[in-house]
Amino acid sequence: MSTKPTILLTGATGFLGSRMLEALLKENYPVVVLKRSTSNQWRIEHLTGRYKSYDLDIQPLKLAYEEQQIDCVIHTACHYGRNGDPIIDVVESNLMLGLKVLDVSLVHNVKTFINADSFLTRDLNTYSLSKKQLVDWLKQLSNSIKVVNLKIEHIYGPKDDATKLMAWIVSELEKNIPEINLTTGIQKRDFIYIDDVVSAFMCALESSGNFPDYYELEVGTGQSIEVKYFIENLKQVFDQLNGQTDSQLNFGVVPYRQGEIMEYKVDNRALRQLGWQPKVSLKQGLEQSLKEKKSNT
Repeated sequence: MSTKPTILLTGATGFLGSRMLEALLKENYPVVVLKRSTSNQWRIEHLTGRYKSYDLDIQPLKLAYEEQQIDCVIHTACHYGRNGDPIIDVVESNLMLGLKVLDVSLVHNVKTFINADSFLTRDLNTYSLSKKQLVDWLKQLSNSIKVVNLKIEHIYGPKDDATKLMAWIVSELEKNIPEINLTTGIQKRDFIYIDDVVSAFMCALESSGNFPDYYELEVGTGQSIEVKYFIENLKQVFDQLNGQTDSQLNFGVVPYRQGEIMEYKVDNRALRQLGWQPKVSLKQGLEQSLKEKKSNT
């Protein structure tokens, strides 16, 4: 019998959630997964049989809590809404699911709710607004359940969603597109590798007993770099692993989106004080991402 707290994990079939599931199981945490019966489980097929799961579209949410002693929620489920998806679908994933889980967690006296948040400002798009609205509710109810809110900057790594920057660039390079049209790329982001983000969550989980009712942690390397630099390095690593492509990076052709923030700065001192530090350099992260992708194709 494990003496570790039982974790309820949302978003386990997604980019961050699947890596979180691997890490939790590796550390022998009992894990209960919430998903849909229609969820594509390609990222977690190798973990089948090692966790309990409940299908939200078939089974009532409360069943998971009635059958399992849930101690902590890690909420990573999200919907980016990048393909013209209806607003209600984005809100359902980013706000309503979180509220439903929060509501049942309060009824069943769950101790801690760890939330995956974003650095994006609430007025940028539907995704960022719905994410921030959930944080508003978490703050409001943090006197009843301990809340740890992790604000993550630009996360990247293998098995990311196809609409995300790195995956999209790699897809274009694989197709040997003659010109990849981009913005000027001088906006700065703190690119952090997926495994460093997961280790931040694990650190927050293990330290949560010492936090106040509502505690926020900023997750990033602490170093912002130009998007252009990230993409140029990505292409360089891609060419080294796959041979020189003919694709040209066409910076300055695409206008910035409305409300584009030109620089995000992450203050990770609170995380570092817990003993966490990023371990994967940009070059290492890009190489690991592309090598893993290559080995899986």
